[in-house]
Amino acid sequence: VQLQASGGGLVQAGGSLRLSCADSGRTFSRYATGWFRQAPGKEREFVAAMPWSGSSTYYADGVKGRFTISRDNAKNMVYLQMNSLKPEDTAVYYCAASSTWGGAALMRRPNYDYWGQGTQVTVSS
Repeated sequence: VQLQASGGGLVQAGGSLRLSCADSGRTFSRYATGWFRQAPGKEREFVAAMPWSGSSTYYADGVKGRFTISRDNAKNMVYLQMNSLKPEDTAVYYCAASSTWGGAALMRRPNYDYWGQGTQVTVSS
């Protein structure tokens, strides 16, 4: 698994961005996928996750109803649609892959085996 995140940028509060994560190793379909973010001076935190089957989704409380995770296994891609962005969403966003089957374990950073390099999202007020 070799992950590459993209799609970050500068957006005004209330705007939208769509992050993409590609797996050049072409084995994405075998893993659960997640998005995490890290703001300056803070720990990396969970944002959203989805098992390999796509049968369920998990979100951090602060992004529920605004962010949507999706995946296209045929294209080895995972996405994070971010709407109604707030200044507190500003962070470096990371995609990750986990061999964990699913469930609440996908909300925990130590359960991820592979990480992308991150993409910066900045939301101005």
